[in-house]
Amino acid sequence: MSEAEQVVTKREGAAVAQPGLARSASLLAMGSAASRVFGLAREVMIATLFGATGEVSAFRVASQVPVLLYDFLVGGMLSAALVPVLSQYAQLRSRVEFAKLLGLLATVLGTLLLLLVGLLEIAAPQLAWLLAGGLSEFDPALLELTTNLIRLTMPVAWLLCMAGLATSALYALQRFTLPAMATAIYNLGILSVAPLLAQRFGVVSLVIGMLVGTTAQLIVMVIDLRRAGVRFQINVDWRHPALLKIVRLYLPIVVGVVVSLLQVGLDRNLASRTQAESIAWMATATTLQQMPLGLISIAISLAALPRLSRFFAEGDESSYRATLGRGLRMVLLLIVPAAVLLWTMGEPVVRLLFEHNRFTALDTLQVVDALNIYLLGMLFAAIDYPLNLAFYARQNTFLPAVVGVVSVGFYLVAAWLLMGPLGYLGLVWADTAKQMGHALIMVVLIIWQVGMGKEMGEEIFGQGMLWIGMAGLGAGLVAWAVASTVDWVLLPGLVHDLVSLVVAGSGGVAVYLLILRWARLPELMTLSAGMRQRLRR
Repeated sequence: MSEAEQVVTKREGAAVAQPGLARSASLLAMGSAASRVFGLAREVMIATLFGATGEVSAFRVASQVPVLLYDFLVGGMLSAALVPVLSQYAQLRSRVEFAKLLGLLATVLGTLLLLLVGLLEIAAPQLAWLLAGGLSEFDPALLELTTNLIRLTMPVAWLLCMAGLATSALYALQRFTLPAMATAIYNLGILSVAPLLAQRFGVVSLVIGMLVGTTAQLIVMVIDLRRAGVRFQINVDWRHPALLKIVRLYLPIVVGVVVSLLQVGLDRNLASRTQAESIAWMATATTLQQMPLGLISIAISLAALPRLSRFFAEGDESSYRATLGRGLRMVLLLIVPAAVLLWTMGEPVVRLLFEHNRFTALDTLQVVDALNIYLLGMLFAAIDYPLNLAFYARQNTFLPAVVGVVSVGFYLVAAWLLMGPLGYLGLVWADTAKQMGHALIMVVLIIWQVGMGKEMGEEIFGQGMLWIGMAGLGAGLVAWAVASTVDWVLLPGLVHDLVSLVVAGSGGVAVYLLILRWARLPELMTLSAGMRQRLRR
């Protein structure tokens, strides 16, 4: 085949891959949408039952411990090592070999987790002091409650990590439906159990719900693997080449993950010293910020990861750049209106969702203040996630780990400068500074590693990006104008908030879509066609 024919073939392959990327991303996004809806319902339930109190802050700290352990053992490894290596075995080896490797990983991870869970059960008092020592300044009983909740959540860590391993295997097999629903299953467990037990057990009912949700999550993932023809079996082949490769890929990540976890722990500790409710306020604002990130950035990135891994393995840098560029523009296409509309209508959103029972008007104002700052960081975090996975697809985990350590330095400097004058909002600004610094460095590094090329340059810096920016500005102006008119016409209350949210939000979205449709942005056409096809099915 001539060089010209090879170029044409690669371009055709990239063109075929893009609709596939859109379809996979839309599937993940639809599953993630259900997860985020249940997650939002969980947060509304917590706010209604318990408010934004010191007890809720204690629960937030305790529930973070299984997540931190998951991030340390599985979360960073999932996209950096597990999915790329398992993808190669799924595509190039037999299903029996794939199952043996998965059994080995389950044996190693399950044993290691049992040891760590036992150690953390013993060290729960020290862990509570490290993460939430400031709560004792407001109420000594809160630190004891945090300790007890940490001990109760430790089995969740084991279940969560094993479910994460099963999810990695399903991603490698390009089975996205049930993994996308995993978080919905987890949240459904909390929603089903906590309201029934809240009066008797208080915030402990939330931990019981977590146990039910993670157990159901793991069972569903294992059933889906069996449907794919994968049967778990105990394997102790410690010299398996794939295990050694996963460890080698993960070792650079460990340093970055440890530093990041230390930063999260420091953030919780510092927040606990500002006000007893600070952690609860920050967690509620984070929930609203993370909804669009999960629906958009993470869904698109995970859909692109197997394709990027394959293109890198084949040496097809042209298709690699085109896929990454298209993914980044798809992310920005969807994240910009989400950020603009949340910033414009954050207060009525928080009032409608959370301001019930023990969640007060003061809590609403504090959450909105934090949310408006988090939204700036959300824009940078949205492009940062696909850039990280782009490096992982190239089996380069060293550079993202270094950038992670550097970005924590941005957080520390900002927190030191801003916590005194701004309190907990200074910590929110510090987190935003971390996101901004990390994303900007990653942009420079990815261009240095793979080059801009015509494929990625046109996707990121072409006219499409100009139209996305103009459409976002138009949507924001329309939403603000409509919301201001509603403020002038209607008195504050439920009707005011509903009308403001529906009318201003719909107007902003309509203007955004009309501008991009008039510009005939290819990504919008592809996503619209994919969604229509899914809905017809």
